[in-house]
Amino acid sequence: MRELTQNNTSRTSADQYDVAILGSGMAGGMLGAVLARNGVKVLLLDAGTHPRFAVGESTIPYTSGMTRLIADRYNVPELKAMSSFKGVQEHVSRNCGRKQNFGFVYHEAGRPQDPEQINQLVVPALLRTETHLFRQDVDAYLFQVAVKHGAHPRLNTRIAEIDIDPDSGAVLRTERGEEFRASYVVDGSGFRSPLAEKFELRETPTRARTHSRCLFTHMVGVTPFDEAPAAKNHRQPNPWHNGTLHHVFEGGWLWVIPFDNHPGAMNPLCSIGLTLDPRVFPKGDMSPQQEFDAFLERFPQIAHQFRNAKAVRPWVSTGRLQYSAKQVVGERFCLTSHAAGFIDALYSRGLTNTLEIINALGWRLIAASRDGDWSYERFAYLEALQQGLFDFHDDLVYSSFVGFGNYELWNAVCRTWMLGTMLGNVMLEDAYYRYIKEGDDQVFLELEQSACPGSPLPVSEGFNEMGVATRELCRQVEDGSLAAEEAARQILDRIKNADFIAPSFRLGERDTRCFNMTPMKMAKNAIWCRREAPPQVGPRMIRASKGLVRMRFKE
Repeated sequence: MRELTQNNTSRTSADQYDVAILGSGMAGGMLGAVLARNGVKVLLLDAGTHPRFAVGESTIPYTSGMTRLIADRYNVPELKAMSSFKGVQEHVSRNCGRKQNFGFVYHEAGRPQDPEQINQLVVPALLRTETHLFRQDVDAYLFQVAVKHGAHPRLNTRIAEIDIDPDSGAVLRTERGEEFRASYVVDGSGFRSPLAEKFELRETPTRARTHSRCLFTHMVGVTPFDEAPAAKNHRQPNPWHNGTLHHVFEGGWLWVIPFDNHPGAMNPLCSIGLTLDPRVFPKGDMSPQQEFDAFLERFPQIAHQFRNAKAVRPWVSTGRLQYSAKQVVGERFCLTSHAAGFIDALYSRGLTNTLEIINALGWRLIAASRDGDWSYERFAYLEALQQGLFDFHDDLVYSSFVGFGNYELWNAVCRTWMLGTMLGNVMLEDAYYRYIKEGDDQVFLELEQSACPGSPLPVSEGFNEMGVATRELCRQVEDGSLAAEEAARQILDRIKNADFIAPSFRLGERDTRCFNMTPMKMAKNAIWCRREAPPQVGPRMIRASKGLVRMRFKE
């Protein structure tokens, strides 16, 4: 049988694969590598080619931690390089940027920026440094890793028709009449999912509460916001330019993701994206560049960053971003995160959700390829997980957009995101620590036994109640039945009284607008974990901290 190459050398029509993956982006490339490395016969299909432009560039600690976990759990060492900025620089691409913080600067149109209205979460340098991924390089790297381990690639190959038989699998036909057969199909192709269209899986209208649209590009000549007059009185712990900066305002937010923010940087580009609520800012007849220029006129203090900036590729302007699926798992198929649904780029959870699905899907597909059990029941957990991830992210982003209308409310809602980010990482690093120590992936299977799939901290009833309560308070603010300041007070009170976070962090205090996990705070947290924390939280935090420190020393 003839080998397949990236140049689309044809194969015989009799080819039978265990798994066909639609889409060779980050999800498809990583899943293809995981499966091929473990003996699964994989067909990796894509309508386009590499390299190519993509957004979704900012990692969070959970993203990097999950990448490292997948690398070790599935024995794909090339993936571990993706789990740290140092690894990415040395093994993946010198074109990526460094991320040391999540920064938020609040603005009101027509008013000077208040230097007290800022928020920042610093990634503790003692433990790790995150990355701004230059996706065209990263996606190509993952594609090459998949092919290296034996995945059969077909680029420039658009699937026109899919037939699925629950007993025998799928037949996929291309626009050119080629035919492929697979026991299972994973659709990682995004919004225009062939399977979502084939089986009418889109939820219309979407259940998402969030409403946003976006225009984005890459630019050169973007000035660090730290040099702007508006930032001279800011007292955040870490320079804005060292991380992902979010300018937030009523009705939307603007991301600024530099790739040139570290010594030895080779990439002068900066990712820029303006995300707007179309009910506040309807999409009109202006070009994206005209709309961006008009936005900067309304916010001259933001405009300082863009005095010498120029887009180096055509702007992309979207309609409403939100879409969902009423079903993501069926007989012989599964939709991964962006084929299943999407909320918004806020908080960089898109990559995280994708990796969650890859981790849960990988072992099931490997097992099915060995024992021939491709039943719906084996993959049913993916349905609950994907829908849970979607709903959690929607609640968070919806609450944030409501919060953007009033700084006091935004200042409170922002803490719920901080908590989810930090505590979700605790759950992950605890599981990884136990896996490395015991060598038994049963620890990951135990995590799937959750009443709250998709939650960052499923073991804490209080944490999960906080997210729902925040959403409902914001809903009342939106419909005018509750003042924003009162909603903010109730959210902060709930955090003050929470049993899942150390009181010494003071995250329930209004003026704790920036948070930096210093060694002193880590020490106080360790004492709290041993003396006062709930049993489902304290030991996990201790093990997670041990694992992160050991990992850092090994780098």
